[in-house]
Amino acid sequence: MSATSRQYAELYRRFQAPISKVYDCGKKCAPLNNGTPFCCDAENAIPIVEKSEYALLQSRSDLWKPFKPRDKQQANEVADLKGSDCRAVECKGAAHCERDNRSLACRSFPYYPYFNAQKELIGLAHYWSFEGSCWIIHNLTIVELPFIQQFVASHEYLFKTDPAWRDTYIGQSSTHRGVYSKRKKKFPVIARNGDYFWVLPNSGGEMVPAKKSELYELRAGFPGPEYK
Repeated sequence: MSATSRQYAELYRRFQAPISKVYDCGKKCAPLNNGTPFCCDAENAIPIVEKSEYALLQSRSDLWKPFKPRDKQQANEVADLKGSDCRAVECKGAAHCERDNRSLACRSFPYYPYFNAQKELIGLAHYWSFEGSCWIIHNLTIVELPFIQQFVASHEYLFKTDPAWRDTYIGQSSTHRGVYSKRKKKFPVIARNGDYFWVLPNSGGEMVPAKKSELYELRAGFPGPEYK
């Protein structure tokens, strides 16, 4: 059963922490996308919400509207949602953002809840299709603990009300492992307590601790501040 609008309102209440209070990641990637943050540009990331979540957003603001495909690929993405409880939407843009009325996808981006091979919720992993465009993916050590904790807690709340989402992310996690195994590369995961791990390729999802000094190497090719 899908989460209700009322349950999404509770989820929003629980999940308000920014990724970082120090850095505005949108200002870091915007210069690479004609001045618009990648996550706020429907041309790059089409927001997908449950119909009950969209009903809540409509009741709170005029920020959101149905997404209108601009090309065949986008039309196919929207068509894939037909018959589901989800729909594609878009907002007025970063300049008009209302933080209290961001969707769950906006609050979470670029992360999704990562499950290990034993179907245990470990923490946060990134959407790999945004590598090379999302600044946070390459600077994950600035992600702060309040965001991590609220991210995990809010998704656990969602899974209790809508178990199908849990299965979706279990599948997403498995696909992530498969993609990186084919690449013969490890990928980082942020644990619920703020620790960092590498998920090793072709290992059945084995995780080993990651040092911050190793994670700094992910910054290669991206502008931004030096930090320790």
